[in-house]
Amino acid sequence: MNMFSGRGARTCAVATGVAAVMLAASGTATAAGQNLPPLRPSVDSLTTNGSKPCREEPVYVPAPPEVSAVVEDTAEDDAAGQSNRAGAEFEAWWTDSEGVEQRSTHISGTVQSPVTQRWRLPEGLPADTVVSWHVRAVDEQGATSAWSDETPGIACRFVIDAVSPEPATVVSEDYPEDRPADPGAGWHDGAGVYGSFTFDSPSEDVVEYVYTFLKDTPATVRPSEPGGPATVRWMPEDGGPYYVQVRAIDRAGRSSSQTTYWTRVAEGRAPVAHWRLGDPAGAREAAAETGPTARAGGGVRFGAPAPSRTGLVSTATLNGQGRGYLTPGVPVTDTAKTFAISAWARPAETGRVMTVASQGAGDRASSFALGLSPAADGQARWSFRYGSTTLSAGKAAVGGWAHLTGLYDAEDGTLSLSVNGEQAASETAVAPVPAPGAFQIGRARGASGARWRGEVGDVRVWDRVVAGQEIEELGSRPAELTAAWDIERTDGGVVPERDGGAPLSVHGGAGFYTPDIEACLEDPECVDFPASALDGDDHLELDGSDGYAATAGPVADTSDSFSVGMRVRFAATAPDRAMTVLSMGDSDRDAFKVRYDPVGSQWQLVVTDSGDPSATETVVAGSGVPSPDADEVVVVHDDSEGRITLYVGGEEVASAEFADAWNAPGPLQIGRGHTVAGDWGEYYRGGADSIRVFDGALTASEARSYAYLY
Repeated sequence: MNMFSGRGARTCAVATGVAAVMLAASGTATAAGQNLPPLRPSVDSLTTNGSKPCREEPVYVPAPPEVSAVVEDTAEDDAAGQSNRAGAEFEAWWTDSEGVEQRSTHISGTVQSPVTQRWRLPEGLPADTVVSWHVRAVDEQGATSAWSDETPGIACRFVIDAVSPEPATVVSEDYPEDRPADPGAGWHDGAGVYGSFTFDSPSEDVVEYVYTFLKDTPATVRPSEPGGPATVRWMPEDGGPYYVQVRAIDRAGRSSSQTTYWTRVAEGRAPVAHWRLGDPAGAREAAAETGPTARAGGGVRFGAPAPSRTGLVSTATLNGQGRGYLTPGVPVTDTAKTFAISAWARPAETGRVMTVASQGAGDRASSFALGLSPAADGQARWSFRYGSTTLSAGKAAVGGWAHLTGLYDAEDGTLSLSVNGEQAASETAVAPVPAPGAFQIGRARGASGARWRGEVGDVRVWDRVVAGQEIEELGSRPAELTAAWDIERTDGGVVPERDGGAPLSVHGGAGFYTPDIEACLEDPECVDFPASALDGDDHLELDGSDGYAATAGPVADTSDSFSVGMRVRFAATAPDRAMTVLSMGDSDRDAFKVRYDPVGSQWQLVVTDSGDPSATETVVAGSGVPSPDADEVVVVHDDSEGRITLYVGGEEVASAEFADAWNAPGPLQIGRGHTVAGDWGEYYRGGADSIRVFDGALTASEARSYAYLY
């Protein structure tokens, strides 16, 4: 008896007759009631351990594997509402050590198809023996398909490899093995220089090596043939002890034990050419820290200002005309190989292509040019051209210092441009370009010379990769705290600066607020405790009529990068008029001011392009309402991008171009600003505390964390 019987048992004579007609018409048994065998499993769906496809050539596995196949019952014999269920019958066979054939089978249950059925072969299968297997589908009534290896199929085969491969050796001529604790260990090559590492295991069936350099993500490399060596290239980003850990993987997926190889990497090589350009006024050449002296043309003037917080004392001004350049008269690096170029630059104009540095490639062309170029939107951008590839990024502003680094990595053809210590643009697969001509500062061959007008300083050229951390250190100018007033009650109306700098003087209806919590605790009728001080025990309290605080003179160069901030709490969260909380300018105008206008529920940042009464005034605004608790108000001027930004409560609310920033000679004002008529007004009513001034631009993250800075 067929244990799967019952399907179609209700077939009547009429149905049989219909089936006969259908058979006659199609030549295929399709009548409900006549069960058709399931489909033969396709060899393409058969796998060993889920990833190794069925092959006549045996695949290698580390243990008895799981084999799988997709099985499917045909739908042509289904009656209405019937399901398509299928199982699998697996069979494996091999010849044992006595020469006797052995077999093992497995039959799965039937489930809705198509479905992947699996069989984990039993333990005890012999190692180093070819095991063959095939499969056929079984339907709910017990009908079976043809075996998967019947023509044109093939039998699948595997071999169990129970032996792990031998550990790999590691050899590197560039970075020889030296353990950190070895007193005789040396230091090798250096950061930014690639080296080759060759892995080799004595085992002949190794097909892959898995390796990790220090804390990098594990990677793999395959030898050209099983059992052969494999070589990888690696570049350390900084000096110090490093190790590479390697495991050999054989064709069965078995892993060797881990090999650890230590080497000690020297610091990155010094630049092949380096000119600080801090030579004395009147000099006709630039002394070199390394490399050849650079001859200065008549349009070069030494003794110009240097970017703050960089260690540079002075730079050179180039006039953008025919003789406004410097050159050593020879090439300083092979640009067809890996090289990097960096410099500090401050443009005096941005409306045309200008070059900070280049090197000639012959035929009145340059292999590379680092500088700036105007864009279609009118905003000039920093650029690094190498051959026919040009990278553009960032924003170049008149009078704004920026640190530029161009890098060509010949190892993988990567070209990159970094601005102020951060990579801003890159492109891969860039072909090398030789440059046998002389190195140039301030001009490039072709493009009418693209001469630089403005300041240039600290030009460096390397014959290696300058990696991310090194670029960040070269180009970063972190903001430095230059003044801090921690408002606490004092006598005499003067608030001292934390480190003894210029104090804040309190004027008019300004005083100190100290919450008297103890009095409230002693008063049985006291219900509402007084609000806490904004920071510490006290804060400034301004009356909104004539109360303000101010320094005696300027506290920041507003033409350069600076940041100013303080904590405020308005006396009313819905003020009845506009109020200025912070400003700085001169006796007639504000270079910048922060005000709140309740008419539009707006925080406003107001800037002017000079102290002249007719100066252009720009107002940018962002919606918001004062917090009933406190707001941190922070103004950040980034001169490298010519932009000034207002943050309130850690969020950017307004930003404006400030390329024409001017150095305001007046004091910092807390609680007042100039009116349209040039008079003092818009007095602020509320509390003020934690006033800070920074030389340099705070990052957006630092502005958000102002309440926790210093």
